[in-house]
Amino acid sequence: MRLWLLAAVLLAALIAPAQAQPDHRGEALRISLLTFAPGKTYWQRFGHNAILVENTATGANAVYNYGMFDFFQKNFFLNFARGHMVYRLDVDTLDRTLRLYASEGRWVYQQVLALDAAQRLQMARFLETNARPENAEYRYDYFRDNCSTRVRDAIDRVLGGTLVASLKSQPVAVTYRHEATRLMRPILPLALGMDAIMGPAGDTAITRQEQSFVPEMLMQAVAEQRINGQPLVAEARYLLTDANSPVAPALPLRWAWTAFGIGLAFAGALALLGRADARGARLGFGLIGTLILLTMGVFGFFMLAAWTLTEHWSMAANWNLLLFSPLAWLLLPAVWRGSPRLSSAAMRGLAWLMLFGAALGLIGPQHNLAWIALWLPIHLALAYGLLRRS
Repeated sequence: MRLWLLAAVLLAALIAPAQAQPDHRGEALRISLLTFAPGKTYWQRFGHNAILVENTATGANAVYNYGMFDFFQKNFFLNFARGHMVYRLDVDTLDRTLRLYASEGRWVYQQVLALDAAQRLQMARFLETNARPENAEYRYDYFRDNCSTRVRDAIDRVLGGTLVASLKSQPVAVTYRHEATRLMRPILPLALGMDAIMGPAGDTAITRQEQSFVPEMLMQAVAEQRINGQPLVAEARYLLTDANSPVAPALPLRWAWTAFGIGLAFAGALALLGRADARGARLGFGLIGTLILLTMGVFGFFMLAAWTLTEHWSMAANWNLLLFSPLAWLLLPAVWRGSPRLSSAAMRGLAWLMLFGAALGLIGPQHNLAWIALWLPIHLALAYGLLRRS
């Protein structure tokens, strides 16, 4: 009898560890969408999201982060300027992830996805394969292939395409420009620069699928999504909360009237100085005119290079080139000398041509009214001043 008892104990000891191991059918897995608050640094302004895979049997977990980059990567800044950005998928533990975001004062929101065991296993295997060194790197795009769109597509993959199909059917009343400048608004110079450099592609109509390049927008979309009549999110909670977390602004900067006021101020100064014949007036006209023309030329050259020499599709065919024309540099001699040789009919014609181009922007497809309000009065006053001085 004791022999049978001993055999039973040994058998139980052998079976128990096998039962404690994670099964290979996904039943012990839990898949969550993690969304992180925007940060204070410029590359954190859009926020972030990731996928959390947990094994409830063993306690193991892994946070899969797309959209990771390294400033020390070979030719990083050159590739960034060219629009040939290579980012990667990194994996970390939940504990280390939460410590990092707690140190940055950013909230973390978890949405547990209502996936069946097969879908959870499929997701875990897909991410594990995707994270291998030979698969981890990918071509990054701000709007079409970033951390949020990769997470969206991974979820859509295990749902058989139903998530993206649903989001594609939902148009939104915003554009890429609206969302990008809204999120960057707290850093004003970057928000203005982003608005100026973006071409008409940033103003095309988008759906909720394209809008989900913003992590918080994907978080909201997933919260409202239903699969086969059931909510996609089984449960949701904050893993970290911080009252001082940066808040994403509700609207982008509205500054058309401010821009118009600044434009009128410069235009008024140019017009008054252009009418006067005193030496001080000529000097003032030359200084202000030089500042304006240099600014036009520098930014115009940058916009032209972004369109023609890089792969930044959102910067192509920028109508602001009519306002920031590189041709402005050709007018630099004319603002300093009034001789027929320098302020010739060609110079005056160029000034009026640039004015016409600036006005042409009013009928263009690009949402750049604020920039037109700023620069059109200046172009008009500059052309008028050169005509008077000649």
